[in-house]
Amino acid sequence: MAKAGPQKDDKKTDKLVAQNRKARFEYEVLETYEAGLVLRGTEVKVLRQGKMTLEESYARIDGGELFLLGANIPEYTHGNLQNHEPKRRRKCLLHMREIRKMHQKSQVKGLALVPLQVYFGARGFAKVTIAVCRGRKLHDKREHLRKKDVRRELRGE
Repeated sequence: MAKAGPQKDDKKTDKLVAQNRKARFEYEVLETYEAGLVLRGTEVKVLRQGKMTLEESYARIDGGELFLLGANIPEYTHGNLQNHEPKRRRKCLLHMREIRKMHQKSQVKGLALVPLQVYFGARGFAKVTIAVCRGRKLHDKREHLRKKDVRRELRGE
């Protein structure tokens, strides 16, 4: 008979590092994908401190690979000569079929690949949520704000 040892709790909560709040207002999210991030050691240390911005970042597919561009991870304060560049392009890890699917959708006029958030998953790896989005017009943004206000009033805030 096998001895039952202590069970590990694999349901840790994800630690949010950065969120692109403006993207949900500026764009209509059609589809989302979760991708791993290829990072250097000092970048991981800065992410653990929660110092990343996604404000002007976007994703692009080059040569069958997905890259995160424009994301700002400031230099590590205790770093040395091997510190990283703050706005370098970072490779995202996805299955090839998902990359092909994203590439087909991004070729349609008016659709863009926008990173929504960066977080550490349950296993401790850095992840990014990338969405296929369509830009909103001014009247759509106003309507979005109106709906948001109605929801807030119904909740009683």
